[in-house]
Amino acid sequence: MPLKQKDLRIDQDELQELLFGPWADDRRQMRKMMAEPVFHHQFNLTKEDHRELTLNQLKELAARKIIGKAYPKEFGGQENPGGNVAGFAEMFHAHPSMQIKAGVQWGLFGSAILALGNAEQHKKWLPGVLSLELPGVYAMTEIGHGSDVGNIDTTATYIPEDDAFEIHTPFKAAWKEFLGNAALHGKAAVVFAQLITKNVNYGVHAFFVPLRDDDGNFLPGVGGEDDGYKGGLNGIDNGRLHFTHVKIPRTNLLNKLGNVNENGEYTTSIPSSGRRFFTMLGALVQGRVSLATTSANASALALTGAITYGNQRRQFNAASDIEEQVLLDYGLHQRRLIDRLARTYADIFTTNELLVKFHEVFSGDDDTDENRQELETLAAGIKAITTWNALDVYQEAREATGGAGYIASKNRFNALRDDLDIYTTFEGDNNVLLQLVGRRLLGDYSKEFSTPSFKVLTKYVAERAESSLYERSGLRRVVQQVSDVGSERRSAAWLKDTEVQRSLFTDRVRTQIAEVAEVLRPVAKAPQAEQARVFNENQYDLIKAAKSYAQLLQWEAFTTALETIEDRETKKVMTWMRDLFALSTIEQDLGWFIEYGQISQQRAKTLRQYTNRLAARLRPHAQDLVDSFGYNQHHLRMDITSGSEQERQEEAAEYYRRLRASGEAPIPEKVHRARQG
Repeated sequence: MPLKQKDLRIDQDELQELLFGPWADDRRQMRKMMAEPVFHHQFNLTKEDHRELTLNQLKELAARKIIGKAYPKEFGGQENPGGNVAGFAEMFHAHPSMQIKAGVQWGLFGSAILALGNAEQHKKWLPGVLSLELPGVYAMTEIGHGSDVGNIDTTATYIPEDDAFEIHTPFKAAWKEFLGNAALHGKAAVVFAQLITKNVNYGVHAFFVPLRDDDGNFLPGVGGEDDGYKGGLNGIDNGRLHFTHVKIPRTNLLNKLGNVNENGEYTTSIPSSGRRFFTMLGALVQGRVSLATTSANASALALTGAITYGNQRRQFNAASDIEEQVLLDYGLHQRRLIDRLARTYADIFTTNELLVKFHEVFSGDDDTDENRQELETLAAGIKAITTWNALDVYQEAREATGGAGYIASKNRFNALRDDLDIYTTFEGDNNVLLQLVGRRLLGDYSKEFSTPSFKVLTKYVAERAESSLYERSGLRRVVQQVSDVGSERRSAAWLKDTEVQRSLFTDRVRTQIAEVAEVLRPVAKAPQAEQARVFNENQYDLIKAAKSYAQLLQWEAFTTALETIEDRETKKVMTWMRDLFALSTIEQDLGWFIEYGQISQQRAKTLRQYTNRLAARLRPHAQDLVDSFGYNQHHLRMDITSGSEQERQEEAAEYYRRLRASGEAPIPEKVHRARQG
């Protein structure tokens, strides 16, 4: 029996389980804790007071022993990296500065010691890391190189007569910069530097370097500056560090991947310098997964606020002379918010799958070289697209709630957006990360390419670039135009077909990456300068292909999630949501699809109309869809979700009802003139 649109009801419990993913219990545990006021952000604080609040919140986290889930059981952990990141993402709505400072301490500083250090180093330093007795700094980024970690200039030179490494920043461009905990609280740092012994540079390695004494004073040779007030996250004491011939024991080299003995001889378990370097950056992969997961949650939080308000706030007499219209009944408002709601669902499903891949690698369940490389690529692409999406959602949510959304102390959109802003360059600039993704796609071109966890691009490279000639020739466009004439329904049915959507997304990636590959192939053996010139000319197109790839991953994750929904009505509504995500994404790049003959002019026209209808069809379910995220007022802490707007509207409606009933309501001027004339 067909389901009628007006009778459909969402099973919020099933949907919430799907959204929470494999580590639902870890999410709920952290979300329940984050509802407590002790962990909440406070407004109107000075920078100094904000930093003190954040530090005290970390002490509370450490005291509750909730933050060590990724660590070995011998240190009180659970060896559960997936659950650790899932819980971490739930800290954002309480206080973003607390979340990121916790990430610096336990997700970067501590994780670097865990991943790169030996058993003796673990026992020496990790207990203090977990208890916060040893606040630390992850000192990788340099002001002169930014995301180009491989070319950092800080050196760690082995001095045989002292059996020590000498950490040195030879000039100001080599200063370590933008470092959390560096301005005030960090007592030690994991410093990334070029390891030099016997006059050979073995590339970037990590070293444990003490920074301050118990009174907070820099140790000899260590210096630094406070970054001061920032655009966001001002509860974190970011700063810069520099080192002038600072000697540390040889045993402070975190030597799991490479070691130097007392004679200065270097040995490594990973002969490939490139593979060793990327393994060294494992903590950054964890950071990217964490930021992507947090960004998806952040978008959900903002849309819960904006859609709840849009269901209560009334503006303009569009459909009635006596009652103003609810904002979410306007078609434009639906496209502004429900489109982004569909995209946020896609972000959540994608990050849930990314989290599974992350857990496979970091738990050791499937820590193969191939799986680790796949994780690096996926984390880079998904981190880029979800962090950009979150910023877009917060700006639109603020605008969609008008002046109410601008009151930071009551509705938080501006404050949370400011704290999210750094995510686009944190743990790697998004455009640089997409370049990494693009290079990986180019590297896989003309080879069999399979990503089982996302079930996409299985035949990506088997089909040569010549396939694009068919698309560009106009043959497909002619076929579509003939079959579509006079049949809008047929066009709409084609657009919502799952295999058609899959083909549109995959063909776009294949064609875009194939075109870049074809341009680069002739200069493959040319001098380096010529290769660089041609690559630079096509850099924009490569990043565009990488974005298309990330959107394909989103669509695939959404489609996979649909297959697991058991409730028929929920599945129907969620299929509309998937279709809205797919078609609104295609709509944004419609010019490309038309130019390459993948969508005809007739179908392009139908797409715009059908996408509008999809948003309208989903409008009655919008509140259920955001309520399924599971946030209550303790998490939201927004005036616009408190019910006060609904109370105001009801009070106003009751006032005018009574006034009309009394017969004393003023007569509108137009009515008065009509009666007179």
